[in-house]
Amino acid sequence: MDYIGGLIAAFISVVLINNLVLTKFLGICPYLGVSGRLDMAFGMGMAVTFVVTLAGTVTWLIDHLILMEYGLEVTRYVCFILVIAGAVQLVEMYVRKFFPSLYESFGIFLPLITTNCAILGLCLFLNLWDIQNFVKAVVLSFGAGIGFTVAICIMAAIRENLEMADVPKSIKGAPITLITAGIMTLAFLGFAGMIK
Repeated sequence: MDYIGGLIAAFISVVLINNLVLTKFLGICPYLGVSGRLDMAFGMGMAVTFVVTLAGTVTWLIDHLILMEYGLEVTRYVCFILVIAGAVQLVEMYVRKFFPSLYESFGIFLPLITTNCAILGLCLFLNLWDIQNFVKAVVLSFGAGIGFTVAICIMAAIRENLEMADVPKSIKGAPITLITAGIMTLAFLGFAGMIK
Protein backbone atom coordinates (compact mmCIF):
# COMPACT_ATOMS: atom_id res chain seq x y z
CA MET A 1 0.00 0.00 0.00
CA ASP A 2 2.96 2.31 0.67
CA TYR A 3 4.04 2.01 -2.98
CA ILE A 4 0.55 2.93 -4.24
CA GLY A 5 0.40 5.80 -1.74
CA GLY A 6 3.71 7.10 -3.10
CA LEU A 7 2.37 6.99 -6.65
CA ILE A 8 -0.80 8.85 -5.62
CA ALA A 9 1.29 11.46 -3.82
CA ALA A 10 3.51 11.86 -6.90
CA PHE A 11 0.43 12.28 -9.10
CA ILE A 12 -1.14 14.91 -6.82
CA SER A 13 2.20 16.66 -6.55
CA VAL A 14 2.69 17.06 -10.30
CA VAL A 15 -0.96 18.06 -10.88
CA LEU A 16 -1.33 20.64 -8.11
CA ILE A 17 1.90 21.44 -6.31
CA ASN A 18 4.47 21.25 -9.13
CA ASN A 19 2.11 22.10 -11.99
CA LEU A 20 4.36 22.71 -14.99
CA VAL A 21 2.33 25.68 -16.21
CA LEU A 22 1.70 27.47 -12.94
CA THR A 23 4.89 26.79 -10.98
CA LYS A 24 7.51 26.13 -13.65
CA PHE A 25 5.98 28.52 -16.24
CA LEU A 26 6.32 25.96 -19.04
CA GLY A 27 3.75 25.67 -21.82
CA ILE A 28 2.56 29.26 -21.51
CA CYS A 29 1.98 29.75 -25.29
CA PRO A 30 -0.92 27.27 -25.63
CA TYR A 31 -2.03 28.06 -22.08
CA LEU A 32 -2.70 31.67 -23.03
CA GLY A 33 -3.40 31.15 -26.75
CA VAL A 34 -6.02 28.40 -26.63
CA SER A 35 -7.72 29.24 -23.34
CA GLY A 36 -10.33 31.53 -24.87
CA ARG A 37 -13.05 28.86 -24.91
CA LEU A 38 -13.54 25.95 -22.56
CA ASP A 39 -14.19 23.36 -25.27
CA MET A 40 -11.00 24.28 -27.13
CA ALA A 41 -9.03 24.34 -23.88
CA PHE A 42 -10.27 20.88 -22.91
CA GLY A 43 -9.41 19.51 -26.37
CA MET A 44 -5.92 21.01 -26.18
CA GLY A 45 -5.51 19.66 -22.66
CA MET A 46 -6.41 16.15 -23.78
CA ALA A 47 -4.03 16.40 -26.75
CA VAL A 48 -1.20 17.61 -24.51
CA THR A 49 -2.01 14.90 -21.94
CA PHE A 50 -1.72 12.20 -24.58
CA VAL A 51 1.50 13.62 -26.01
CA VAL A 52 3.18 14.25 -22.65
CA THR A 53 2.24 10.79 -21.33
CA LEU A 54 3.50 9.05 -24.46
CA ALA A 55 6.61 11.23 -24.74
CA GLY A 56 7.50 10.99 -21.06
CA THR A 57 7.11 7.21 -21.07
CA VAL A 58 9.00 6.58 -24.30
CA THR A 59 11.80 9.05 -23.56
CA TRP A 60 12.28 7.54 -20.07
CA LEU A 61 12.64 4.12 -21.68
CA ILE A 62 15.01 5.39 -24.37
CA ASP A 63 17.08 7.25 -21.81
CA HIS A 64 17.37 4.42 -19.30
CA LEU A 65 17.62 1.48 -21.70
CA ILE A 66 19.74 2.99 -24.48
CA LEU A 67 21.26 6.41 -23.86
CA MET A 68 22.50 5.89 -20.30
CA GLU A 69 23.48 2.30 -21.03
CA TYR A 70 25.81 3.28 -23.87
CA GLY A 71 26.95 6.69 -22.62
CA LEU A 72 24.91 8.63 -25.19
CA GLU A 73 23.30 11.12 -22.79
CA VAL A 74 24.50 13.97 -25.01
CA THR A 75 21.85 12.99 -27.59
CA ARG A 76 18.95 13.35 -25.15
CA TYR A 77 17.55 16.55 -26.66
CA VAL A 78 17.54 15.19 -30.20
CA CYS A 79 15.96 11.89 -29.19
CA PHE A 80 13.38 13.55 -26.97
CA ILE A 81 12.36 16.07 -29.65
CA LEU A 82 11.98 13.29 -32.24
CA VAL A 83 9.72 11.30 -29.88
CA ILE A 84 7.64 14.40 -29.09
CA ALA A 85 7.28 15.28 -32.79
CA GLY A 86 6.15 11.74 -33.58
CA ALA A 87 3.56 11.79 -30.79
CA VAL A 88 2.23 15.17 -31.98
CA GLN A 89 1.88 13.82 -35.51
CA LEU A 90 -0.26 10.96 -34.16
CA VAL A 91 -2.49 13.41 -32.30
CA GLU A 92 -2.74 15.74 -35.29
CA MET A 93 -3.79 12.93 -37.66
CA TYR A 94 -6.35 11.64 -35.14
CA VAL A 95 -7.89 15.05 -34.44
CA ARG A 96 -7.96 15.96 -38.17
CA LYS A 97 -9.80 12.73 -39.03
CA PHE A 98 -12.27 12.46 -36.15
CA PHE A 99 -12.71 16.08 -34.94
CA PRO A 100 -12.28 18.33 -38.00
CA SER A 101 -13.98 21.35 -36.41
CA LEU A 102 -11.70 21.11 -33.37
CA TYR A 103 -8.72 20.72 -35.70
CA GLU A 104 -9.69 23.91 -37.54
CA SER A 105 -10.26 25.84 -34.31
CA PHE A 106 -6.81 24.88 -32.96
CA GLY A 107 -5.14 26.43 -35.99
CA ILE A 108 -1.40 26.74 -35.46
CA PHE A 109 -1.52 25.67 -31.82
CA LEU A 110 -1.87 21.94 -32.51
CA PRO A 111 1.42 21.63 -34.42
CA LEU A 112 2.98 23.92 -31.81
CA ILE A 113 2.57 21.14 -29.24
CA THR A 114 5.79 19.84 -30.80
CA THR A 115 7.63 22.85 -29.41
CA ASN A 116 5.64 22.99 -26.17
CA CYS A 117 8.37 23.41 -23.60
CA ALA A 118 6.20 21.74 -20.94
CA ILE A 119 6.52 18.40 -22.74
CA LEU A 120 10.28 18.63 -23.27
CA GLY A 121 10.60 20.02 -19.76
CA LEU A 122 8.84 17.02 -18.25
CA CYS A 123 11.05 14.62 -20.21
CA LEU A 124 14.11 16.39 -18.83
CA PHE A 125 12.64 16.69 -15.31
CA LEU A 126 12.20 12.91 -15.17
CA ASN A 127 16.01 12.75 -15.33
CA LEU A 128 16.57 15.78 -13.11
CA TRP A 129 14.25 14.35 -10.45
CA ASP A 130 16.19 11.07 -10.80
CA ILE A 131 13.12 8.91 -11.41
CA GLN A 132 14.40 5.33 -11.47
CA ASN A 133 10.99 3.61 -11.51
CA PHE A 134 9.16 3.15 -14.82
CA VAL A 135 5.67 3.18 -13.28
CA LYS A 136 6.46 6.41 -11.42
CA ALA A 137 7.69 7.96 -14.68
CA VAL A 138 4.38 7.05 -16.37
CA VAL A 139 2.37 8.41 -13.43
CA LEU A 140 4.32 11.68 -13.41
CA SER A 141 3.98 12.03 -17.20
CA PHE A 142 0.23 11.47 -17.08
CA GLY A 143 -0.09 13.77 -14.06
CA ALA A 144 1.77 16.54 -15.86
CA GLY A 145 -0.77 16.33 -18.70
CA ILE A 146 -3.68 16.37 -16.28
CA GLY A 147 -2.11 19.35 -14.51
CA PHE A 148 -1.85 21.19 -17.83
CA THR A 149 -5.49 20.34 -18.59
CA VAL A 150 -6.65 21.55 -15.18
CA ALA A 151 -4.74 24.84 -15.55
CA ILE A 152 -5.89 25.57 -19.11
CA CYS A 153 -9.54 24.65 -18.38
CA ILE A 154 -9.66 26.85 -15.28
CA MET A 155 -8.14 29.71 -17.27
CA ALA A 156 -10.64 29.18 -20.11
CA ALA A 157 -13.60 29.17 -17.72
CA ILE A 158 -12.39 32.40 -16.12
CA ARG A 159 -11.78 34.04 -19.50
CA GLU A 160 -15.27 33.08 -20.69
CA ASN A 161 -16.74 34.73 -17.61
CA LEU A 162 -14.52 37.79 -18.08
CA GLU A 163 -16.19 38.35 -21.46
CA MET A 164 -19.39 39.22 -19.59
CA ALA A 165 -17.68 41.13 -16.76
CA ASP A 166 -17.29 44.88 -16.60
CA VAL A 167 -13.52 44.97 -17.08
CA PRO A 168 -11.96 48.44 -17.43
CA LYS A 169 -11.10 49.20 -21.05
CA SER A 170 -7.42 49.77 -20.25
CA ILE A 171 -6.90 46.17 -19.10
CA LYS A 172 -9.21 44.28 -21.48
CA GLY A 173 -7.67 41.44 -23.46
CA ALA A 174 -4.08 40.44 -22.76
CA PRO A 175 -3.56 42.49 -19.57
CA ILE A 176 -6.49 40.96 -17.70
CA THR A 177 -5.47 37.51 -18.97
CA LEU A 178 -1.97 37.94 -17.57
CA ILE A 179 -3.32 39.30 -14.28
CA THR A 180 -5.64 36.28 -14.06
CA ALA A 181 -2.74 33.92 -14.79
CA GLY A 182 -0.73 35.53 -12.01
CA ILE A 183 -3.56 35.20 -9.51
CA MET A 184 -4.05 31.55 -10.51
CA THR A 185 -0.35 30.93 -9.96
CA LEU A 186 -0.59 32.43 -6.48
CA ALA A 187 -3.61 30.25 -5.75
CA PHE A 188 -1.78 27.09 -6.82
CA LEU A 189 1.25 28.09 -4.75
CA GLY A 190 -1.08 27.68 -1.79
CA PHE A 191 -0.86 23.91 -2.35
CA ALA A 192 2.91 24.00 -1.64
CA GLY A 193 3.76 21.99 1.44
CA MET A 194 0.65 19.83 1.09
CA ILE A 195 2.80 16.82 0.20
CA LYS A 196 6.39 16.49 1.31
